[in-house]
Formats: sequence, C-alpha cells, structure tokens
Amino acid sequence: MYRHLLVPIDNTDLSTVTVGRAVEFARTLGARITFFHAAADHAASLRGDAEIVRLTSPDDYSYNFEGRAHELLTKAESAARAYGVPCASSTAVSDSPYSAIIDAARAEGCDLIFMASHGRRSTLGMMLGSQTLKVLINSEIPVLVSAMADPPAPAQAIATIRDEHRSLAAVLHAWLHALKPAGDGKAAPDPALMKAMVHYIQAFPVALHHPKEEDYLFRKLRERTAAVNPELEELERQHDRDEQMVADLATAVDEYIAGRKSAETLEKSVAAYAKFMWEHMGREEGVILPEAQRYLTDADWSEINAAFSENRDPRFGGETDAEFRHLFSRIVNLAKPGDSK
Repeated sequence: MYRHLLVPIDNTDLSTVTVGRAVEFARTLGARITFFHAAADHAASLRGDAEIVRLTSPDDYSYNFEGRAHELLTKAESAARAYGVPCASSTAVSDSPYSAIIDAARAEGCDLIFMASHGRRSTLGMMLGSQTLKVLINSEIPVLVSAMADPPAPAQAIATIRDEHRSLAAVLHAWLHALKPAGDGKAAPDPALMKAMVHYIQAFPVALHHPKEEDYLFRKLRERTAAVNPELEELERQHDRDEQMVADLATAVDEYIAGRKSAETLEKSVAAYAKFMWEHMGREEGVILPEAQRYLTDADWSEINAAFSENRDPRFGGETDAEFRHLFSRIVNLAKPGDSK
C-alpha cells in the first residue's frame, strides 16, 4: 500500500478541502505526506503585475509573491500534525506546474500523487483541470484524483473552520520556533514580533473565531440535539479560559521585553497555551464537527457557512486588511521546518 503521498496545493479554496481529504487518507493508510507548492517565476520577467507590485510596494510583493508559499505549506503541515500524520513540505519555482509536481514526486521518493479535480464539467479534461490532466498523462507515479464538485454548504463551512484552526496553529508553531533560539541562549526574538503574535491571537481566535462558533455552530447544534450539550458547555468554558490565557501571555511578553521574564519561561507559557489550543481544536474537530454533520440541516449549514465566509481570517476585509496580511506573512515565514525544502 502507498506509504508516501505528494499533495500539491495552491491558493484556492479547493486546496483547503484537498488537504483535509489527503490527511484523512494518509492517516487511514499510515502514510506520510509531502505537501508541494509550485510558485510561478515572477522574478523571471520585468513585466506584469508582479514587477509593478515589487517596485511600488515591497511589503505587498513579499506577501503575495514570496511569502504565500510558506503560508500555504505551514497551514497544510498544521493540518497533518493535528491528526498525527508525519509530514514535510517542498516548493519550487516553475511556470509548468504539472512538470514541477512530477519532478517533486520523484525527488521526494513519493509512491502516490494525491490531487483534486475541479468539479463536474462536460468533458474529462475540463472536469479534471489542465494541470491535473497533464500530471495523469505524464506521470509514471500513480495519481489519485479526489473528485470535487463545487462543495456543498457543510463541506465549505467545515473547511473554513478547519482552515481558521490551521491559521492559529501555524502562528503558534511559528512562535515556538522563534522562541527556541532564545531559550537556548542564542539570539533573542524581535520584541515587536512577539507583540504582533499576541495581537494576532487576540484579534483572531478570541475576538472573531470563538464568537462565531458559539453564535452559529454551537447554537444550531443545541437547537437540533441535546446529546452534545455537556461537550459544548465545556468548549465554551475553554473559550473563556482561552481569553484569560491570552491576556496572561500578553503580560508575559511585556515582562519579557522589559527584562523581567526569561525567554525560557516565556517559551514554557507559549508551549502550554499551544498545547491547550491544539487539544481544544482537536476536540472541536473530533467530536463537534462529526455530530454537527449528523444533526444539522442544509439550511443550518448555509447559515453557518455564510457567517464564517464573511470574514474567514482577519487578514481579509475591513480597514485592517493590509496590517493583517503583512503580519500573518511575517509570522508564518519564520516557521520553516528543518525538513522542508
């Protein structure tokens, strides 16, 4: 049976669903995953939107054309870690994605390429998408195509909730990564970056994600069944605890910056919070989402999906768009696992 999957991802919503399916498939097989992203060679040309952005707004260029790959791969790896699936990531600059995918599968020693289709269309080529079809035709390595029509509301909502979890997980991994050298007596992390991480967590899970879960997902589930009420009550208590833990982390960062707390002590606090949140998110994904799929109606899911889709992540929309885009890019680009290429 297959032991090592190459999972190509891009910056579309489809990739969020693809990652979830690939992780579930790999977990069933006991396989590991290498996530792969083929980035376009924007630097090869002095023309086009990429060059204009690079010259006029270097920060936007860094986010959209350089940092995006690290963000996508970091979030994908967070999805795999959440389910105990061994993973690594790889990226290549190429204007021929299908060739880059096949080359990466060979180089990584993968025995299966796991890809997505692009919905139900009138012909095979249109259904699969041009790059998927080219991989199928040209690869000597087996290719598994996960059929994906436009996902129904439940799948969209669940994918968005999981993607928001991965955003937070990526930031927490990056934070621990940034603190480790300081804990080992090496270079101290940037104080501004530490405060930025606290700001992101306060503005994302505490102020945005948890309230949406309680107001829509939890409320709808209570309307349909009392079977999971004790679990929902515990998760809401954990949301309250999360708010207090983040406030304590903000104080700890201020004390670290002022020299009243060691990097090692701060790292332990962050690690404790990360463990708490990973267990919390695992509880939601392992217990609540399956029960929601069992009890909620299509109308319920449509309402939940609309609520979560309005503002999937604080990087998008509103007056803080640019701030969060640059902040998230800066954070996740610190998290470059040693086995990534």
